[in-house]
Amino acid sequence: MKRIVAGVAVLLVAAVAMFTSCSSKEKLDIGLAMPETHVERWQKDGAALLEDATAKGYNAEVAYGDADQSKQNQQIEDFITKGAKLLIVGSVNEGVVSVIEDAAKEDIITIAYDRLITGSDDYDYYITFDNFKVGQFQGAAIEEALGLGSVSSDNPKYITLFAGSPTDNNANFFFDGAMSVLRPYVEKGSLEIVGPAPLSSSDADFTRIATENWRADLAKARMENLLNNDAKGVVLDAVLAPNDTLARAIIEALSTDAKYNTVDRLPVVTGQDGEIASIQYIRDGKQYMTVFKDTRNLATAAIELADALLKGETPNIQGARLDEETYDTGKKIVKSYLLEPVNVTKDNYQEIMIDSGYYSASDID
Repeated sequence: MKRIVAGVAVLLVAAVAMFTSCSSKEKLDIGLAMPETHVERWQKDGAALLEDATAKGYNAEVAYGDADQSKQNQQIEDFITKGAKLLIVGSVNEGVVSVIEDAAKEDIITIAYDRLITGSDDYDYYITFDNFKVGQFQGAAIEEALGLGSVSSDNPKYITLFAGSPTDNNANFFFDGAMSVLRPYVEKGSLEIVGPAPLSSSDADFTRIATENWRADLAKARMENLLNNDAKGVVLDAVLAPNDTLARAIIEALSTDAKYNTVDRLPVVTGQDGEIASIQYIRDGKQYMTVFKDTRNLATAAIELADALLKGETPNIQGARLDEETYDTGKKIVKSYLLEPVNVTKDNYQEIMIDSGYYSASDID
């Protein structure tokens, strides 16, 4: 008799677990699809989005696509199957369009998160930082560090250019923002580009400086190739690097060359994202600057937007400005909420990155 009772108990537990699992799937409110984990900031984004969504009482789930659009599409389809009412998607590339269309057919709201989903008219909202300004900060840092305003074409400064992933629309904004500052000096002849020399993201040469999937190994290999070829006969004064992961890979390659094998000989190298290792590089004088995009603020703003949309309310996102003209998917203009980035240098990294609580002092040591 005891065995029968025990058996019934096991069956009841299994039934309850199955019911709970199914109920959990049916109650999924928000699916969070992040593109990758090899860039540190995306891990923070996913964690912050999940925390903020949960704090507002939503049942949310996060998945990371490992820079594989097929994998991310499967993850999003899983969210749809679980009955998600809203998706927040940091896409890998334009291949996400098919599942965004599937979501729209189910009346699921999609918010493009920090990466514009191009080639689609199946969503209405995009939230990001002012990415053109990110590039402007990078260009202005080079302008200031090299004193370009007083440099003549008789004795120019030398720069080489790197860009982000060709499948990430943000890479265009970063580059065009930087070149809006640097282009006049290139045209004047006081700043000479070593290697491929696009002046905007629409130039054919842009693909030659782009870095597939933001891969550090590709940036390092390209820098090594430049040092052995186009940059062999010059001393570089600056490298336009679009993010911290690539910046450190570029610095690593530079450090193996005798011309740059001490900190004081390194060129000015820009960055973005405020990664721990790059803050250490900035402190130690290896990397000149980074542009910090506080993912805590972006996540909070994204969940505020999601909350308003799920409640059928008009969004009013504090700390973000609404842009209804700039961000064109190729199919439509989407409503875009833009947050402000912050310039970080050796002079202010303590205040912005540590005193703010984003990192602890022990993280940087």
